[in-house]
Amino acid sequence: MTHPPQSASATDPVASGRLIKLGFADTANAQRWLGFPELSPVDQDRLLEGLALAASPDVALQLTVRLLEGSPQLAERINAGPEASETLFRLLGASEALGEFLLRRPEHLDLLAEPAAAEPEEIPAEQFRTALLRAVGADPAARTPVAGDTGDDAYTALRVAYRRELTRIAIRDVGALYPADHMPAVGRQLADLAAAALEAALAVSRAEAARTWAPELVDRVRLAVIGMGKCGARELNYISDVDVVHVMAVDAGPEEDGPDGTEATSIATALATGTARAIMARAGEPPLWEVDANLRPEGKDGPLVRTLESHVRYYERWAESWEFQALLKARPIAGDPQLGQAYREAIEPHVWRSAAREGFVESVQAMRRRVTDNIPDAEAERQIKLGPGGLRDVEFTVQLLQLVHGRTDERVRTQATTDSLRALSEGGYIGRRDSEQFAAHYRWLRLLEHRIQLYRMRRTHLMPRAERELVTVARSLRGAADTARPSAESLLEEWRRVKRNVRGMHERIFYRPLLAALAHLPESDTSLSPESVRDRLAALGYRDPKAAVRHIEALTRGVSRRAEILRTLLPVLLSWLADGVDADAGLLGFRRLSESLGTTPWFLRLLRDSNAAAERLCQILSSSRYVTDLLENSPEATAWLGQDDDLCPVPFETLWTEIRSQMARHPDSGEAMRMIRLIRRREELRVALADTSGLLDVERVAEALSDIDRACILGALHAAEREVYDRSGRVAEVLVVAMGRQGGREIGYGSDADVMYVYGPVGDADPAAAREQAETLLQRMVQLLKAPCSPPIVAERVLEIDNDLRPEGKQGPMVRSVDSYAEYYARWAQTWEFQALTRALPVAGSDDLAEAFRRVIDPRRYPAEFTEAQLLEVRRMKARVENERLPRGADPSRHVKLGRGGLSDVEWLVQTLQLQHAHRVPGLRTTSTLRALRAAEEDGLVLPEDAAALAAAWRLATAVRNGNVLRTGRRSDALPSKRADLEAVARWCGYGHGGARLLEEDYLRTTRKARAVFERIFYGH
Repeated sequence: MTHPPQSASATDPVASGRLIKLGFADTANAQRWLGFPELSPVDQDRLLEGLALAASPDVALQLTVRLLEGSPQLAERINAGPEASETLFRLLGASEALGEFLLRRPEHLDLLAEPAAAEPEEIPAEQFRTALLRAVGADPAARTPVAGDTGDDAYTALRVAYRRELTRIAIRDVGALYPADHMPAVGRQLADLAAAALEAALAVSRAEAARTWAPELVDRVRLAVIGMGKCGARELNYISDVDVVHVMAVDAGPEEDGPDGTEATSIATALATGTARAIMARAGEPPLWEVDANLRPEGKDGPLVRTLESHVRYYERWAESWEFQALLKARPIAGDPQLGQAYREAIEPHVWRSAAREGFVESVQAMRRRVTDNIPDAEAERQIKLGPGGLRDVEFTVQLLQLVHGRTDERVRTQATTDSLRALSEGGYIGRRDSEQFAAHYRWLRLLEHRIQLYRMRRTHLMPRAERELVTVARSLRGAADTARPSAESLLEEWRRVKRNVRGMHERIFYRPLLAALAHLPESDTSLSPESVRDRLAALGYRDPKAAVRHIEALTRGVSRRAEILRTLLPVLLSWLADGVDADAGLLGFRRLSESLGTTPWFLRLLRDSNAAAERLCQILSSSRYVTDLLENSPEATAWLGQDDDLCPVPFETLWTEIRSQMARHPDSGEAMRMIRLIRRREELRVALADTSGLLDVERVAEALSDIDRACILGALHAAEREVYDRSGRVAEVLVVAMGRQGGREIGYGSDADVMYVYGPVGDADPAAAREQAETLLQRMVQLLKAPCSPPIVAERVLEIDNDLRPEGKQGPMVRSVDSYAEYYARWAQTWEFQALTRALPVAGSDDLAEAFRRVIDPRRYPAEFTEAQLLEVRRMKARVENERLPRGADPSRHVKLGRGGLSDVEWLVQTLQLQHAHRVPGLRTTSTLRALRAAEEDGLVLPEDAAALAAAWRLATAVRNGNVLRTGRRSDALPSKRADLEAVARWCGYGHGGARLLEEDYLRTTRKARAVFERIFYGH
């Protein structure tokens, strides 16, 4: 029937109020359906009593009317009252899809005679197998069942028989008194039914293969179907892909009568594809579900079937760690049982040894992150399975614990998640209460998933959006005796509560037993042995479990308030540390920091009350040696992590005010300079903390670090002036001009300061005396910046001053007058020196000298004419730099400074454009690479897409350079090759967990594109 029957007034209309109380969502439509003539033989009160039992009375009513049209005898069951009709209404109200099946196949309405049972019995797997094999004309008792039917007839018969058994399972499910407790039995029956379907489909496939090959050849080929995932674990959903792996063998016998290796493989492949076809191909009854063989060795690229020996070789030599995690659920479900068992016995030892494999933890964690990262944004908030606090979180936690402890304890080598939680608890690996709570949350989430899928029998893991569907799901979650009418909001609130609890359970289940074992807590209901403690720490990412044990014991033992608080907090802190690149270094750093701060109240409050700050701290300690070293010597800076405002870089003017204040308090230059350098170390730490917390981009980091160095240089110059002028009077004034990246305000952590010095006599002072005083003053300034302090400043990265870019380099005078610079640039300077002047920026000293110096250099760096000869000279110099300055053995594609598409390429191109066009384009008169690049784009000198490519390469190369220092504490101009270092740098570049490969690919692609732009514009080809 394609349209509802026309309305009739066979019965009196039911009041809207009564329909609302019964749970109808659309009372007007319900009144229309209640008036249809098909209901004329039905007692209305009995009908409404039955509909009150339905999760969706609206759907149940419509399906009932449609069923009565073709099967009017159903009215007798309804008129007999709820005891006789409960099964009908509960099923139709919970599953529109199974109602449609009964409409298509009314011969199966006899299923509705089964009374609802509060505690349903589980249907044996053999019943399913027998029913489905007989449906296709196969003998269930045969060693190798072969179907009597093939093609569409067999496919249809198989699917109808499957859906009949599926309806039996659903009837018992929706009638259960406690459906969440019954859920594991439903999962087992659904998996057994899927296995029976595959067995029957294989029987059909054998019959079809016998049309291509001789039946005796087909009979010699044995095929075992291995269930993976939820089917293998006997915890299947109502509608789900069924993951399988195929194993083949050839029966022993006379070789001349049997198939050769190639033919046997072809037959086995045909059997596997034919099995899937019987399940999935178009036929008179809709397909059941997808048979997914992508978990086989080599995935889609590997052969569909393999011999047992081929499977073993693969897992011994080439399998990745995540593949062993998938094998946890492997179970023979169809085909040759002896071959399936042989597969299981051969593969299992590899599964339980996998936790000891190098990179196991990283691989498993990366797999979990990939799943999470691939959730579409539009689905993230609705995901029941893959989202945070979802089913996958429970399964991932349980499977990882099994792999860790199952290596030595066979008791936890179980497959179903609920069974595994019970085994882990009984083995003392997780607490009993935690196990029970985790299992309860898991059962509820699985029941929620079941009810959503059962309604329309669609493969989905998303919470519905429509309120009507949410209400239906909420009602179907209740037990048979629960007459409450829950709302959509109550369902969503319960779901949010469960998700929150599941997210927190991971830390409790993993880390609390560790702390109980190491801190010797008497109230613990877990009992991890020392070996189990070390195994678990190793599996969580701690490479030196023995050292980790010592650190945890030191942090948690005793009766102090700090130990008590840390015992509570460490489960989540250890998890965050393990999420970092180097969990061991992070734990050591945390221990040292905790010991430095002792019982400081604010530190314990920060850890306890600010999750964001504590997580930031753990990520930094486990991924940045540079910041960890600074924090160990300035532990009070940890407090900044609690407030983003405290991490904002301090403006130059504020820094300079503080420095002048310190100089006023400390007349001695050495004492004043020590305070200035302490300020520099403090502010570098602030910037690093803000950077690693994701609050600053590379441009702001560079500008903030440049301001810190400028303030420090200015303070050192004033301290030196005060000292020299007090001793010999003031006969000279000086100017410090920043060059290179310092001049461009583009420095990184630990950058040197390239400078040039200018002096001028004061009044009528003798020029020679002025020059001598200037040299003395500047030498003292450098000494104050570099000399050891007393007491020493621990973890200070001394600001190195480099004066080699001055005219004539190391052979020239340290300081020159403005006139001397003017003469040099007019007579002897080379083009590359004018290029260097594009980055010249006065940063400390006389404003008058700065203005005079600019008047000298501006015509040189922004010339009215830049000749072809000069351009050729710049090109030759760039080629020479590339050939001679790249370190021996360095990979040009990975060197961020001098490599292809790196900083040098971008900066040389921009500086050349400045030499050529800045006289005409005012926007190019800047020492900033990116500002000059934007000006070149605005003037049409560079295409927008080319400017974007160059800017992207410059930013990424700068970020990598900074990331190298943050990770190791040392400067490096190469993209790291060590995976751990690359992973850390990737995180500091904003790539998140597991971003090492993505950073590498992005860097190579971005710089390759930038190099192409550079060559086209710079070299003209």
